[in-house]
Order: sequence, then C-alpha cells, then structure tokens
Amino acid sequence: MREKLRVAAYAICVRDGQILLARSPAQDGTPEWVLPGGGMEHGEDPYDTVRREVEEETGYRIEVTGLLGVDSSHRVFRDGFGRPVDHHGVRFVYEGRITGGELRNEVGGSTDLAAWQDLDAVPGLVRIGLVDTALRLWRERPAGGRLAEVAEGVE
Repeated sequence: MREKLRVAAYAICVRDGQILLARSPAQDGTPEWVLPGGGMEHGEDPYDTVRREVEEETGYRIEVTGLLGVDSSHRVFRDGFGRPVDHHGVRFVYEGRITGGELRNEVGGSTDLAAWQDLDAVPGLVRIGLVDTALRLWRERPAGGRLAEVAEGVE
C-alpha cells in the first residue's frame, strides 16, 4: 500500500455574516464548496501557503489574523488505477481578513467559482467536512486548536 502525506493550509474569512468559499468538483464531478486554500509547496511555510492559495482561488489578499487549529484526517482509498492509498492529511486552519484585491474566479486551477455565502445558508450547501470543522474552530476557538470530540478520540 502506498502512503501519502499531504499538508495544506486554509483560511476562514467571515465578514458581515458571510463566509468566503470556493467551489471545486468532487471526485465524481459534483460541485462542492470548500474553504479557499490548498497544498503546501516543498519548502513553503503554511502561513505563506494560505495567503497564496486564497489569492489564487478568490482574487483577494488576506491578512492572517490567527491560527484557529490543525485538522488531521486519515483514510484509505483507491487511486485511479485501483491501488490502495493510505492518505494522511494535515490541514492548518487560519482566520483571515480581506485586505485587498477583488473577488474573481480562479482560471485553470482546482476551483471554478469564489463567492460569499451567508453563514445561515452553509448547512444547506453541498460542502466538504472541513468547512464545518473550520466554522466550529472559528466559533468555539478552542485553546488547544482542537475540537473536543477529536481530542477525546471520538471522530
């Protein structure tokens, strides 16, 4: 079995009761909402990653105002050739504040649409689980940067 570690950084940007999200196709092609962010390049600091990724996916420049937490996911899946992959994802979740730029869609990247969504509408959106995790980190602000049930081993 092939092992794969992916380290990424994401931003939660909330203003005026709305959250900034990007839309990306799931593996089956279904559009789903994600946090702006993505994988670190070799040698890149996660702080720089999140700033670069947000600008690439949304057109906005951000100031990182805090590290909300680190999310870890582990699962086994099959790659495009049917081989099992033991995937471990480590995701830094930052809070960001828009400081410049203009909202635009990414061209030729992993997302195709960037938009502000009402916080109240998020539960009705087709979205990845990290959106909910990030919102909980943003609302609860756990001192250790980890949500209670994860810290207790209940995932």
